[in-house]
Amino acid sequence: MEYIINLLRLTQAQRSAFARAAQGHEQIFAPDGTAPDGSPLPAEVYRRATAILGNPPPELLRECRSLRLLQTRTAGVDRYNRPGTLPPGTALYSASGAYGQSVSEHMFAVLLSLMKRLPGYRDQQRQGLWADLGPVKTLDGAVVLCLGVGDLGSCFCKLCKAMGAHTLGIRRDLSKAAPGVDELRPMEELDELLPRADVVALMLPHAPDTVHVMDWRRLELMRPDAILLNGGRGSAVDCAALAQVMEAGRLWGAGLDVTDPEPLPPDHPLWRQERAIITPHSAGDAHLAVTMDRVAAIALERLRRFL
Repeated sequence: MEYIINLLRLTQAQRSAFARAAQGHEQIFAPDGTAPDGSPLPAEVYRRATAILGNPPPELLRECRSLRLLQTRTAGVDRYNRPGTLPPGTALYSASGAYGQSVSEHMFAVLLSLMKRLPGYRDQQRQGLWADLGPVKTLDGAVVLCLGVGDLGSCFCKLCKAMGAHTLGIRRDLSKAAPGVDELRPMEELDELLPRADVVALMLPHAPDTVHVMDWRRLELMRPDAILLNGGRGSAVDCAALAQVMEAGRLWGAGLDVTDPEPLPPDHPLWRQERAIITPHSAGDAHLAVTMDRVAAIALERLRRFL
């Protein structure tokens, strides 16, 4: 018999589906790791688990010697990939595929806001000012370069393409299709593609070769009036270098849902950069109801396969 800990936030119908899938096995439901009395789930309960659905505290997993499956509710699994976090032989799965709509719509809204100078107009509104801020940008005919065209990047490119943009995608495996991407290119061509792009969007996972992929040198390769977006992992952009580049007058704007470090310290110059929009890693998570429905569907299928 398997011992399953289900940490997902579920509707009653979803919980019933998980109960049916695990019939004959023991499954406890503890949304976000909370016991029925509202207290945190005790460590001894985690130690019994053979399967966990959701995001348990990483520090408790080393003692889970029976654990064979961890299916997270997040697309990123950085916290669980560190050596020694999971018992040997544990299969680790992310919820990649659940967040494309939520993250892409958020970053697309940030992009249009920057293109149309909406942050500046909002600042003027608070001051009671009625003043035209000048020319704006359009995606019609623009070149959008997206680093990382999995679920997030592909969904974002489809939105840009619908507005008339030409989309370029960078990914490791060029044999995999990427809906919404007009041209797929390898990372080795990044330096020559950056000067072509009106928009550079990063939808990359955290990996050793993606840390500060957009450093000062590459930020300087971008067009002076280009827009930089980061909706993947904060480590992909050197935020100190980005602040320097923008203070020097380069770039039309930057939209960041993730930063390095995260959160930015209160005295970081990007907070005061008028051409930047910074949101607190809120593009994904549970802010869009359909996202959690997709997470539940992914976890339910994974549980069925495991059993």
